[in-house]
Amino acid sequence: MDNQANEKANQVQGVKRIYNAFFYSWAGLKAAYHYEAAFRQEFVLACLLVPIACLLPIGITLRALMVLSVILVLIVEILNSAIEAVVDRISQEQHILSKRAKDMGSAAVFLSLINLLGMWILGLWGLF
Repeated sequence: MDNQANEKANQVQGVKRIYNAFFYSWAGLKAAYHYEAAFRQEFVLACLLVPIACLLPIGITLRALMVLSVILVLIVEILNSAIEAVVDRISQEQHILSKRAKDMGSAAVFLSLINLLGMWILGLWGLF
């Protein structure tokens, strides 16, 4: 990006900046859904789990933790996909740092799924 375009982008403020940010975020969500199979699978899981959490006879705090754990998985998956896209953009050749970055992103998704499982076990524990 040249300096003039960069300065112009930095001048966008207020409501226009929020408006632009919304559409950039929406484009990111669409890209994640369109290009990432793992995101689509986790999105389907979210579409199932969030309504279930809302219908369970549990307290608001526990319900919030259960729903937020689902949303966290989607957030971490998007970040992992972004890391993978940047690494692939830089080079398709095998490199130890590229592998490390991708493996760490994958580990973050794995930990978010463990967190989801833990929150849902806690949420359902009192019901059975």
